[in-house]
Amino acid sequence: MVSTATPSPSKVSLGVRLGYAVGSFCTANFSTIPGLLLLFYMTNVLAVPAALAGVVLFVPKAWDLIANTMVGRWSDRTVSRWGPRRPWLLAGAAVLPVSFALVFAGPPLTGVPAAAYVGLTFLLATTGYALYEVPYKAMPAEMTTDYHERTSLLQWRMVLIAVGIAMSGILAPAIAGETAGGYRTMGLVFGVILLTAMLASFFGTARAPFTAPQKSEGTLREQLAAARTSKQFLWLLGLSSAQTLGAGVMLAGAPYFAAYALDDTSATTTLFAALVGPMLVTMPLWVWLARKLDKRGAMILSGALFTSGALLILGTPALGELYAHLCVMIVGIGYAGLQLLQFSMLADVIAHDGAVSGERRGGVFTGLWTAVENAVTALGATAYGWVLSVGGFISSDPEHPVTQPGSAHVAVVIGVTVVPALITFAGVLMTLKYDLTADRLAAVTGGSAPSAARASGSDGQDGGRPEPGEVLRAED
Repeated sequence: MVSTATPSPSKVSLGVRLGYAVGSFCTANFSTIPGLLLLFYMTNVLAVPAALAGVVLFVPKAWDLIANTMVGRWSDRTVSRWGPRRPWLLAGAAVLPVSFALVFAGPPLTGVPAAAYVGLTFLLATTGYALYEVPYKAMPAEMTTDYHERTSLLQWRMVLIAVGIAMSGILAPAIAGETAGGYRTMGLVFGVILLTAMLASFFGTARAPFTAPQKSEGTLREQLAAARTSKQFLWLLGLSSAQTLGAGVMLAGAPYFAAYALDDTSATTTLFAALVGPMLVTMPLWVWLARKLDKRGAMILSGALFTSGALLILGTPALGELYAHLCVMIVGIGYAGLQLLQFSMLADVIAHDGAVSGERRGGVFTGLWTAVENAVTALGATAYGWVLSVGGFISSDPEHPVTQPGSAHVAVVIGVTVVPALITFAGVLMTLKYDLTADRLAAVTGGSAPSAARASGSDGQDGGRPEPGEVLRAED
């Protein structure tokens, strides 16, 4: 029998917070390792041309545009004694860990055949990730109705994401090294980590509150059309996509920057430590800033820090490796805010839509969100591969090393500085159009506006006052 309990505005228990947050290791590992190492693995171990390698990374993620929306709709309709979302966590755990390990455990192929094998196994892995991640991201909106409690809940998630990113970004390159055998071992190790984290989140959220299943009306096309009626969702999706794309480009370029700009392949590990170190210690600061400036203001600040840090990296040839690491730390401070705030804002958008529409469409929203997020993350690696290709980068394998032309070295640096900075700044501009403030959300959900939002003085232009039709519809 399905529980009919509704989320309480009171605090979520510590056990549920931790049980939910541990699933972030899946998010962190699968988002980080392919984005950080898969392009480099194909161009420098499997001798796949850079442009082709970029396409191979993008195509499986493009499939998510279909798979994620389907999973979102299915999870919205799911009726089980485990709730509507948790069965899908288990399904993802059955597919993703094995397929992830297979990506790096292929036969001894190079060039186009190697690209085909990686593409097929990566397609299977992204499907498993969709089964898990879409329902997982929909859960916070069903655990609590409180605007700032969702930020606090997701703070735990983002702390463990930072730990997971640190673990994968530091350990994965160290284990993989520069050989096919090293990458095979790395895939197996992190496949086991994925399985452990996914099962832990399934069992750890057994006592999480969730709403009773509601009837899902219309076809998938009609569901997606309904999601497009949320102005707040569209702006949030746009600004998040820009930020994710910028981060994806920089992430894909990190091993190349370490190898060709710093002349130190082991610097991939230290650069990653410089990125995620601030994430581990600045999360409480970003929670405070979200209350003080409202989430939109804090998001603008975090995007500005990311953009500035990326541009400052341009001084590395003159100022050296230590300077580069300090700049990456600035990027990391901004990245921490971007990661925390965008998921907290997504939960707010889902809660707002539920109050206005009277329907549960969180799965549709998170399905679209995850599909676009995965696609633009892969597009970041694709874009970086194209930048390398334009710069004349020469692919190789460990048995046949090559000397890169000067234009390739320039492309390596531009790809991790100017390109992500411009993309992220576009996200800052889009954030100015997002208007779902604490006051506006409280008006349609029937809660009281948090004093912190009132203290910030943010009326969100028109965002502090909901449209009359929205208030009436919520009351009805």
